[in-house]
Amino acid sequence: MTSLRHDFLALAGSVPDLLRDPAVAAAWPGPSALAEFSVGGLAGHLAYQVLSIPPALAAPVPPEPTVPLLGHYERVEWIGAGLDDEINVRIRQGGESTAADGPEALADRVDAAVTELADTLASTENRPVRIPLWGPWSLLLDDFLTTRMMEIAVHGDDLAVSAGIAPPRLAPSAVETVVDLLSRLAVRRHGPTAVLRALSRAERAPRTIAAF
Repeated sequence: MTSLRHDFLALAGSVPDLLRDPAVAAAWPGPSALAEFSVGGLAGHLAYQVLSIPPALAAPVPPEPTVPLLGHYERVEWIGAGLDDEINVRIRQGGESTAADGPEALADRVDAAVTELADTLASTENRPVRIPLWGPWSLLLDDFLTTRMMEIAVHGDDLAVSAGIAPPRLAPSAVETVVDLLSRLAVRRHGPTAVLRALSRAERAPRTIAAF
């Protein structure tokens, strides 16, 4: 198994522990750090980043075009979308639905998915996969896992902040993968000079800079 897949499994394996934290359960019905997301809905969205993978791997190899990693982010509808746009409403509703049975049941589901993926990812080639919500394109599996690692890292921090607890610790190699993706997306959005200044010259950096 590749190091990226090991990193993904370690990151995915941190999700159930976060979901089982008593502070998350206590905050479950309240608002999260993300606008319009409850803590439970955010937890469901976080869990979906793992739960979506087993069915994607069980599906036939998709026939549509396979795009490169950054090409995926050129196509997704949610980048730049407003809070009330259909895609973001659908994402929030999906998170709430996924989390409907509560934190313990959700953690159990993610645990089971991680166990299944530990076997599946060891024997699956780097083939195209897709999630139906995306649109008519696919990603190679390892690029797909990279997108999920970024989502887990970012939303794991969102959930921890929402519950007032420390975020999960990330392996250094996982941090490199996630930061590399986010920095490439930030360069695409803001240009290289803005990103260089944000990283090295705070006094000349834009007031805000983000990947999305």
